[in-house]
Amino acid sequence: MTKITADHLARSAHVYIRQSTPDQLANNPESRPRQYALKTRARALGWENVVVIDDDLGRSGGGTARPGFERLLAAIGSGGAGAVFALEASRLARNGRDWHTLLEFCALVGSLIIDEDGIYDPGSSTIACCSA
Repeated sequence: MTKITADHLARSAHVYIRQSTPDQLANNPESRPRQYALKTRARALGWENVVVIDDDLGRSGGGTARPGFERLLAAIGSGGAGAVFALEASRLARNGRDWHTLLEFCALVGSLIIDEDGIYDPGSSTIACCSA
């Protein structure tokens, strides 16, 4: 049973792509194609409108502004994001404050978080996973 509803699919899917440092961009290129492939996964799950946010490539290290993450939060907060896709949900935020803000926003507006391991509904009473 999937947690994806018609309401989620009526909104956009947002694929958040990040690598923390310029060194990771140069020396670990295998992650980027996997992250961009999440757009294909979102379409396979039923989303027609998929937004890729990759503004934070090489900018996600501690103390660095993340305009992409702020854009993601704005899309969620406005109710425009039906789901957020990332390779690993834990990589969406770099600290507890960002993680909790993301979870709260998703829970308030009914956005899902989807990674390679499953589909998470922060608005449910338990943040359990179901397989995609």
